[in-house]
Amino acid sequence: MKLHECPSCGATAYFRNSSCGSCGEQLAYHPGEAALVVASGTCANRERIGCNWAEDNPDAHLCLSCRMTDVIPDLAIGPNQDRWAEGEGAKRWALATLARWGWFGPDDSGPLPVFHFKAEQTRSGKTRVTMGHANGVITFNVAEANDAIRARNRDMFDEEYRTMLGHVRHELAHFLFDRLSAEPGFIESFRALFGDERADYGAALQRHYAEGPPSGWEAQHITPYASAHPHEDWAETAAHMMHLTDMVDSAVAASLVWPSAYAPPEDAYATTESDALIHVAIDLGIASNQLTRAMGLNDLYPFVLTDGVRDKLEFAHSWLNRRARGDSPA
Repeated sequence: MKLHECPSCGATAYFRNSSCGSCGEQLAYHPGEAALVVASGTCANRERIGCNWAEDNPDAHLCLSCRMTDVIPDLAIGPNQDRWAEGEGAKRWALATLARWGWFGPDDSGPLPVFHFKAEQTRSGKTRVTMGHANGVITFNVAEANDAIRARNRDMFDEEYRTMLGHVRHELAHFLFDRLSAEPGFIESFRALFGDERADYGAALQRHYAEGPPSGWEAQHITPYASAHPHEDWAETAAHMMHLTDMVDSAVAASLVWPSAYAPPEDAYATTESDALIHVAIDLGIASNQLTRAMGLNDLYPFVLTDGVRDKLEFAHSWLNRRARGDSPA
């Protein structure tokens, strides 16, 4: 994420800011300008969940991000409002960074995802919420916004990484697969590298949860879950490409310097050099892991990117940034 500046005093401001920490000016993020502007018409959810985006639809008084949310949890129950707010914050971050590649911004005339934020606790009792993507609808369990619950689930599924932002990017990757599938050449190239996505999805997941990943999964898959089915391989890989690009972009914006055989790109979202970007991100991850270890924390990026995984990351990058290159996918 790039750094911003206050339009009134020029002080550094950050993507999540609703006001300038220097002069106190009220701010709003404008997706069309990809910048913080003086707050005038602001999202109706500004007070309720801390949405700091500018109003996009004067009739609904909502921003571009909040307009994509069709279902919210019952806010009269427990911590649902805070958890929904956390989920929406992760969504705004993911959408703003994907817009740098031309996805889901004001100039994207293609279909947009619809978000359902649901809670297990309802007035009629506890209900099951299954997270996932189907037919353009992305469903989240807001309980995942709770650190303790998310940590428990991470341990239960034996995962290295589990965050709300990771969930959002993973499910958006599924949505983007559907849009990219309309592009000539995508499916054929995808199947040659990831396998046939028409394989029985339900049976594949059942086998994965019963037997675990196959021996040697690390050679071709970025996570054990990616080995379950080509759809999950794509979603995990594409989400990691989003992570890696944002890591480099954020580090460059903060003027960080780290050892690498490659020069970091001035704009991580504009570069078409997939191999160089991935190498720079790997070196940044190694350096960042040293910092988190110095504080007794888990590694920032605890993943090993083998040659097979890098090939898939390069494929994902080449298709994710097509709109930014002017290739205008569906």
